Amino acid sequence: MDTDTRIAEAVARGVAERLWEADHDSGWMLAPPIGYGASGEHESFPGTVSIGTSALRLLLVEFGRSAASWAQRLVFVNGHGGNAEALAAATALLRYEGRDVGWCSCGAEGADAHAGHTETSVLLHISPEVVRLSERVPGNSAPLAELLPAMRSGGVAAVSELGVLGDPTTATAADGARLFAEMVDGAVGRIARWKPDRDGMLT
Repeated sequence: MDTDTRIAEAVARGVAERLWEADHDSGWMLAPPIGYGASGEHESFPGTVSIGTSALRLLLVEFGRSAASWAQRLVFVNGHGGNAEALAAATALLRYEGRDVGWCSCGAEGADAHAGHTETSVLLHISPEVVRLSERVPGNSAPLAELLPAMRSGGVAAVSELGVLGDPTTATAADGARLFAEMVDGAVGRIARWKPDRDGMLT
């Protein structure tokens, strides 16, 4: 129930460690994760708890307003695609209000979408004890762009009876280490460049 949060927290920790190593006086701090987000597309499956886009947007705005009262710069590290709309809206508002805020996702080139090779491999690297190897089954491996129209109207259940988008049976800890390093490297690079777009996403 916490895959996306677990991965985002590990990536954020890896990013913070890299930033501290680069500059011990940088002052970067790592906040505890926000464990719930906008996951309505998964609500057909037991275990999903979604607070929705509106509630997440408001939470992020108030979090950002409070943290920015003492922090010079704030970065949200996102582990779930369904949160992107709330992140973009909240960060754009915070920036409009004069706060130096940005966000980035835990991305890797060629990653599948949900509970497939990518997420399972990363979990095998960072938290192998939570992966139930005997229960891995392949899901819909079509590109996300092809699945999105059906998902917008019917959620993940419209394209995958199992809720899996990708193939977790091919996952390995070695691939997880490589993917995790790519996620951390990507986030560190985007934070170092600090070029937020109009919605605050770091590019």
